Amino acid sequence: MKTVHEVSRLAGVSIRTLQYYDKIGLLHPAEHTEAGYRLYDDTDLERLQEILLFRELEFPLKDIRKIMESPDFDRSKALEQQITLLMLKKEHIENLIELARELKTSGGKYFMNFEAFDKKKYEEYAAQAKASWGETPAYKEYQEKSEGRTTEEEQKLGVQLMSVFAEFGKIRNQDPASDKAQILVSGLQACITKHYYTCTDEILSGLGEMYAAGGDFTQNIDAMGGEGTAEFVKKAIRIYCS
Repeated sequence: MKTVHEVSRLAGVSIRTLQYYDKIGLLHPAEHTEAGYRLYDDTDLERLQEILLFRELEFPLKDIRKIMESPDFDRSKALEQQITLLMLKKEHIENLIELARELKTSGGKYFMNFEAFDKKKYEEYAAQAKASWGETPAYKEYQEKSEGRTTEEEQKLGVQLMSVFAEFGKIRNQDPASDKAQILVSGLQACITKHYYTCTDEILSGLGEMYAAGGDFTQNIDAMGGEGTAEFVKKAIRIYCS
């Protein structure tokens, strides 16, 4: 049995994240000490690895829980699909690295070829994998809204969404309960609802926790708004949803 501190060090996730996974029913510890401290066994650690693999592929926590609790969940099949998705992601990153090197060699002169930014192959396979694991209503809505969009349009929407986090970054040292912060949360929710899927308070709350849980989301948000932005957004969302 391992304590929450030991699991945190072993897996590289924060204690707060493990506590939140317990709270939402995604990863319950096998036991508790008499003092109430969480204790994790090998089965818990296996489940944590599965969760973290899904998180690396940017699956929302709510979807991960639904997938893993489905009676049709096949761990072996899921691992094969995850491997394929990670290989596609690796290929995409390698293409971007190669393009960046070419740009550096050319002195920054742009090329007419934008294929390195194309994530269609990854997204199509991800959609197929998610369909086999069972789709959430939010994901179905996302598919409907994104159908027919070009890569350029998707990139523009991504820039628009990240610009909201840039605004959060400007006030990240202020009170997350301030009018400015709460208006930005409302705008973030509206942006997601308009372009991706109906972002209920419940979904928004889950997103807030995910934004600050580490990994690509946290790094990208902090890169856009400055260190601590993701944590500030999470706090502002918590206040908004409460």
